[in-house]
Amino acid sequence: MENSPEVVIVGAGPAGCTLAALLAQRGIACVVFDDDKRPSLLVGESLIPGVVPVFRQLGIEERVAAMSTRKPGASFFVTDDGPRIHFSFKNVEGHLPPYSYNTPRPELDNLLRVRAEELGARFVHARATLEPSVENGQPTLRLSADSLAKAGLPPDAKPLLVDASGRARTFARSMNIPAVRGERDDIAYFAHFEDFDHDEVEPGQVIISVLRAGWSWRIPLPGRLSVGIVVNKAHAPTLGATAEERLENAIRQEPILAAKGSRARRVSPVMTYTNYQLLSQQGHGPGWVLLGDAYGFVDPMLSPGLFMSLEGARQLDECVFSKGTQILHNPAALARALDRYSRRIVEWHQAWTDLVRYFYDGRIFQIHLAGKNLAMKPSPFNIASVMERHSTFHIASMASGGYTRSGYSRSLMKMLSKYLVWQVPAAENFAVRNAWHPPLRAAA
Repeated sequence: MENSPEVVIVGAGPAGCTLAALLAQRGIACVVFDDDKRPSLLVGESLIPGVVPVFRQLGIEERVAAMSTRKPGASFFVTDDGPRIHFSFKNVEGHLPPYSYNTPRPELDNLLRVRAEELGARFVHARATLEPSVENGQPTLRLSADSLAKAGLPPDAKPLLVDASGRARTFARSMNIPAVRGERDDIAYFAHFEDFDHDEVEPGQVIISVLRAGWSWRIPLPGRLSVGIVVNKAHAPTLGATAEERLENAIRQEPILAAKGSRARRVSPVMTYTNYQLLSQQGHGPGWVLLGDAYGFVDPMLSPGLFMSLEGARQLDECVFSKGTQILHNPAALARALDRYSRRIVEWHQAWTDLVRYFYDGRIFQIHLAGKNLAMKPSPFNIASVMERHSTFHIASMASGGYTRSGYSRSLMKMLSKYLVWQVPAAENFAVRNAWHPPLRAAA
C-alpha cells in the first residue's frame, strides 16, 4: 500500500504529537490514534528552558510565546520566614535559552497536534483497540483488524506501535509490565485564580514554596495564576472532604499563601493528580515501545514532566528513525536501537529523581545558605565568590534540563552537600514535611 504508515502512535498528547511531527519532518509516514479526550486543566504548565530547542525544531516557538507568559526563572521559598532562592535562567545562557514559558497546557497540547498535522502526520479520531499476541516467545500487542483498517493498513501489517497514552499506560497495563514507584506518596490539587497576588518576584517567575505540610506552586499564566498544593495522601483528609475544600483550606491555613490569596477568586475547577513517581521496568518489546508518561513520570517539583515527554520523543526519533525506516525491518538492529533509547530514558529519570530529592530533603537550601556565607568571606583572588557562582550555574543548569544528567554537575552537588554545609541549619529544617510540626532547632 503506497505511503502505508510503518509507525502507529497510540495517544495524541505532547509526546505522541511531538514524535509524529518529528517523523513527518523526516518524511516518515505515521498514524496517530486520538480518542479526543482532554481534561480542561493539565499539570505541567511551567516549562523549563530545555523545551525551547524542541519548539524551535518544530517551528512553533513564536506561537508558543503568543499564548504564554515568558518565564525568566524560578524561586524557592521555605515557609513564610525561611530562606529564599531565586534562580534566573540567565545563568544557563550559552548552552540553553535564558528563558522559558508558562503556558496553558490544553492550548499547548492542541498546538503540538496542529503542528504535527501541518507537517503531514495523519490522525485517526478513535481509540486504538489492541489484541494480545506472542512474537518469538515474548508477549506483544497488535492492532485489531478494525484499527488496522482505520490506520490504512492491510490485515497482516505489523507497524511499530508507540504507546503515548500518558498516565493511562495502555501497553503496560495490557501486558502487566511492572513499574517501580517512587519514594513519595503524594497527591496534588490545583486550580486557576484571578486576583491572587504574585508580587514577590519579577513578572513570569514561578514560586515553589515549602509549606508547613507539603509544598505549593504558583505559576503566572496570561490573566490568571495557577496555584497548586502537593501533600502526603495521609495528610490530605485533614484539609477537608473534597478537592475544593482541601485546596482552599490549604491556601487559608498556610501563612505563605494566605495573605497573597486573600482577594483571590477561583476561575476553574480544582483538578486532582496522584502517582507522581513511576517508571516502567520494561520500555520496549517486539514491535512496541513506550513513550512519555506511558513509560514513566517524574515528580512535578522542578517541572520536568513536559520536558521528558518532548525529550523522550526526540530521543526515540534520534535512536531509531535518524537513518530512515529500514531499521524497522531488521528486528535485531531495531532491538539494539530501542535498548539505547530505553537506557537514555532511564538515565533521565534517575537524574531528575536525584535532583528533585535535593529539594524535598532540604539539602538545596543548605547548599544555598552555605554558598552565600562562603561568598561573603574574603579569599585570595575572590575564589569563594567564584565557587558560589560556579555552583549556582550548575544547579540552575541541572534544573533547566541542560546538565541534569551531567556526571560532573551531579558529583558537584554531592560534594557541596557533604563538604560545604558547615555552620548552617540542618537540612531537615528546610525539608518538605508530610505533616506539620514545629521546626527543628538550627544546628550549632
